Amino acid sequence: MTKMVCSTNENEESLDFKGNPADKSKTGGWLAAGLILGTALSERICIIGISMNLVTYLNGNLHLSSSKSANIVSNFMGSLNMLALFGGFIADAKFGRYLAILIFSSICALGVVLLTLATTIHRLRPPPCDTSGGRKCIEANGSQLAMVYVALYTVALGAGGIKSNVSGFGSDQFDKSTPKDEKAMVYFFNRFYLCISGGSVFAVTVMVYIQDNVGWGWGYGVSAGTMVMAVFLLVCGMRFYRYKKPQGSPLSVIWRVVFLAWKNRRLSYPDHPRLLNGYDSSQVPHTEKLRYLDKAAIASDSKATNEGTTNPCLVATVNQVEEVKMVINLIPIWSTGILFWTVYSQMNTFTIEQASIMNRKYGGFNIPAGSFSFFLFISILLFTSLNERLIVPIARKITNGPKGLTSLQRIGIGLVFSITGMVAAAICETKRKTDMKNGIKMSAFWLVPQFFLVGAGDAFAYVGQLEFFITEAPERMKSMSTGLFQTTLAMGFYVSSLLVSLTNMATHGSWLKNDLDQGKLNNFYWMLSVLGIFNFFGFLILASRHGYKSQYCHGTSNDSEKQIETRRFDYGIGKEVSIIVKKESK
Repeated sequence: MTKMVCSTNENEESLDFKGNPADKSKTGGWLAAGLILGTALSERICIIGISMNLVTYLNGNLHLSSSKSANIVSNFMGSLNMLALFGGFIADAKFGRYLAILIFSSICALGVVLLTLATTIHRLRPPPCDTSGGRKCIEANGSQLAMVYVALYTVALGAGGIKSNVSGFGSDQFDKSTPKDEKAMVYFFNRFYLCISGGSVFAVTVMVYIQDNVGWGWGYGVSAGTMVMAVFLLVCGMRFYRYKKPQGSPLSVIWRVVFLAWKNRRLSYPDHPRLLNGYDSSQVPHTEKLRYLDKAAIASDSKATNEGTTNPCLVATVNQVEEVKMVINLIPIWSTGILFWTVYSQMNTFTIEQASIMNRKYGGFNIPAGSFSFFLFISILLFTSLNERLIVPIARKITNGPKGLTSLQRIGIGLVFSITGMVAAAICETKRKTDMKNGIKMSAFWLVPQFFLVGAGDAFAYVGQLEFFITEAPERMKSMSTGLFQTTLAMGFYVSSLLVSLTNMATHGSWLKNDLDQGKLNNFYWMLSVLGIFNFFGFLILASRHGYKSQYCHGTSNDSEKQIETRRFDYGIGKEVSIIVKKESK
């Protein structure tokens, strides 16, 4: 019988709202989890309802250019995902998950209220376009845009904090040490995924329809109402929740190791690694990779040691150093995931703008442009289901492995889908312009293939990236690694904004014009396809060189696969979304 050496700290004591040990017969379970699901649903309806149709409002109501509108949406979504790392840090280091969710939910609700006011008060919007003597539109002025920016980034701050904590707080309501609660937790993540997926579909259909046909103020007002209700439910459920004390953020460990390694850079390496602080007690074996970080575990002076103990502020342990090495080893794969989310961001921006000028009639009904994102989410749900029910079982038979597809293989497949999605987008835009010149208004349903392909890529790449960051991170840094995964999404949206700006500079605005009929959006899509191909080959090189975490833990790789089962049921914005179940091989 073999055992893993890498350990976890997942079973810390649960507390009630008074700070006493929780009575598990009166706290936690499905009542508490259900209230938390309500918060996740509200956040999803709010964010998807805003992001998927925001470019339509900016372009059609504030009269901003297509490229500027796309950049505002990309920067908003990028900041939202980047702030998830901040929200996780605040919860881990100081407030705990419940208080963090309550604070950030309130901030998000405030942001949506401000956005509702920005779209309702007439003086906060420019006048409608004057179509009497040609289409003359006045762009929103600085003060009008300032209100929109304040509202959007307030929403981004609040939603980022919710995303990084809500699924982890839901998992806190179940006792991982009991088989009954462990099984219930699996169902929780299933329902969590279904809940937010249903919220996404609701947002791109009902919410977008209200925005386009009833009024933007009504659409955002409903979103504000859902967030206020989420805050109310959180407060009402206070006595039913189980709480965990904040354990301190692992980011502080990373900064300390890096700082101490730099501080001790002039010191000589010891004759043997055994002389490093905490070598014999380290749960992670010492490695020679990134050896310069080992200097953080060298006691530089007598102040670092006191009566046989070490001062953690002056010298790190081998275990801490090796954990930081693991995090650094994630960065190369992290970098190759950025372009996937750059491609994904086009589904929120230019693709919606394409839909807005195409024929969107189905029977006697005119479908809102933002509602075409419905096909993106349907594709994600379809391929997620196919992965688990068809593709993975077939892959298991072919590879004779328990996982079927490794996390890196999933990411690679997702990258290929994203490239083909951009090729389909370029072909569609070329055909649309040809039809336009011939006096034909092309059906918006020609956009479905690019939504479908990018959605399929999301089902592979998202799950693969999430699994990679969680299973390859140190055991006690899984929450932080999920935040690191979120920064991949954030950088993808930021890179999209950067590429739009650079393209406008290089082409003098000839590719991405406000009037897409006069621009060359198809060339922009072809450029993304070519960049995707280079990125894919770079990924293949880096993936072939990556050493899996099992190489750093005692025991063979095969033992590790038998002893660890990873269950994934998150949508990429929560913490502790994978349950790592240790098993003993007989």
